[in-house]
Amino acid sequence: MLSKSQIKVITRLKQKKYRVQDGIFVAEGIKVINELLDSHLELQHLFTTVSFGTVLEKEQLITEAELKKISFLKTPNKALALFKIPQQQAIPTNQFVVALDNVRDPGNLGTIIRLCDWFGVEELVCNTETVDCYNPKVIQATMGSITRVNVSYIDLESYLKASNSPVFGAFMDGDNVYNTTLPETGILVLGNEANGISPEIEALVTNRIAIPRFGALQATESLNVATATAILLSEFKRGK
Repeated sequence: MLSKSQIKVITRLKQKKYRVQDGIFVAEGIKVINELLDSHLELQHLFTTVSFGTVLEKEQLITEAELKKISFLKTPNKALALFKIPQQQAIPTNQFVVALDNVRDPGNLGTIIRLCDWFGVEELVCNTETVDCYNPKVIQATMGSITRVNVSYIDLESYLKASNSPVFGAFMDGDNVYNTTLPETGILVLGNEANGISPEIEALVTNRIAIPRFGALQATESLNVATATAILLSEFKRGK
């Protein structure tokens, strides 16, 4: 049976300050939890309506009604687990890196993490204003890819200034990405959903690229940042 203190500890993890304070994040659903259990992440506790059978010492069987009290999903999915937030790792200097500048939507960040995983990008760096990758909605959207992508929160401006890699930025008025020679290593910067890349980061971009519009009316204002990431990563990886 869930105690009131357990419910309080879990539900407050919706807020970043408590995730940071407690060093814990929430994952929900059988598939996502199994992905995390098979990774380097450390399970702290598992609340489930169906026994997993492999982590019995940290497993607590609860009812569907109890799961609803702690779940962040509209339709709770069998189980909720608490994992310890890992220590941030060093960022390699010789790899292709995706960098995010003020991406705020959890769904977008979760999808971008999945895209990095799909295209074999192991390093994702974010400025401190980008949404927390341990937000429950982000974790859900990654579908387990959070275990295979190293996400770092840094001073993005300082990072770019110190880097010797070419910096590619996505802009509406950049060079056509389909006509651009793209390197195997470098940094690809994507910006905020509404405002794009900030002026401070734009000043450090060495190569401005764009995804051209092909519609007859040319009326579409812009692409969703996660959609743009998918197209650009496909081009960076094509033929490599």
